[in-house]
Amino acid sequence: MRERINKMKMTFRWYGEGDSIPLEYIKQIPNMSGVVTAVYDVPVGEVWSEEKIMRLKESSGKAGLEMEVIESVPVHEDIKLGKAGRDRLIANYAQTIRNLGKAGVKCVCYNFMPVFDWLRTELKHKNEDGSTSLCYEHEALMKLDPKNLRLPGWDESYTREELNGLLSAYKGITHEKLFENLVYFLKGIMAACDETGIDMAIHPDDPPWDMFGLPRIITGEESYEKLFAAVPDKHNGITFCTGSLGAGRWNDLPGMAAKYAERIYFAHIRQLQYEGERDFKEAGHLTKGGSLDIYGVVRALVKNGFKGYVRPDHGRNIWGEDGKPGYGLYDRALGAAYLNGLFEAAEKEEEEKNGTV
Repeated sequence: MRERINKMKMTFRWYGEGDSIPLEYIKQIPNMSGVVTAVYDVPVGEVWSEEKIMRLKESSGKAGLEMEVIESVPVHEDIKLGKAGRDRLIANYAQTIRNLGKAGVKCVCYNFMPVFDWLRTELKHKNEDGSTSLCYEHEALMKLDPKNLRLPGWDESYTREELNGLLSAYKGITHEKLFENLVYFLKGIMAACDETGIDMAIHPDDPPWDMFGLPRIITGEESYEKLFAAVPDKHNGITFCTGSLGAGRWNDLPGMAAKYAERIYFAHIRQLQYEGERDFKEAGHLTKGGSLDIYGVVRALVKNGFKGYVRPDHGRNIWGEDGKPGYGLYDRALGAAYLNGLFEAAEKEEEEKNGTV
């Protein structure tokens, strides 16, 4: 079994060889230890081969970057629905974990959101300063016809027939049933996690409320308490996404960061600007640049023993960059630099307090 890392490691999302951002650019960001990536050409539910995984590892390694975090190994909808064939799919997932373990992977980020991993109403919202960002307007989303959905970022993921079929399949799935299926899934893969030392880090629902009749079950502190009680294994942990959790104004982000620091294996740190009760746009990472206390989150993590992976999450598209919305190079690099500064300051503060300087 591998030992967990003993300090924060800064990472960067990389979408494989098709990513417009070269690995050598990522390496040039100060204190960047590795990339967060995935195998993108294997159907959901099938096993990721050792060969495909090692090709990814070799690519990042040549650039001087580690590949210790995978985001994500998608969970098949039949597992979430609790269908009869789920045991085969769970066995495949467990084998993928074993194969990832052979490549030195230590953490797998995943989610258990039905149908949609995330939802926004606008991908290139024009800001006053000329930058663009992801945006969510709740009323605009709720006015859409569920039987004829056209959603930014999802139009190419499903045909209309496929989407309607999935929405129909979830009609009998309650919050309780979806949670039961999550627990069943986790119990089915924990042996593989114990063998490899890989930590599973569940991503919160984005945004953290029900929509189109689809239940959302990982939305805040109550969800985590329930999850850890059901599956106490230490490899069952959290991806702490400030943006997803922060969209729910009921969530105390610094408080949750402090409480769960030792079960947070991966942190997605991004900023939101509240525009309404359930409306928001994504902003630069700086604490005073939005509505979330990013400084308070980092300070709480460090003070309470966080030793996981961090990545600057969605940034704006700035300086004329026209890449994947939320995943340009420039603003995420600025975010990484800002987060490095916060972590360094918080770590030095703790060292001085504990007399270890």
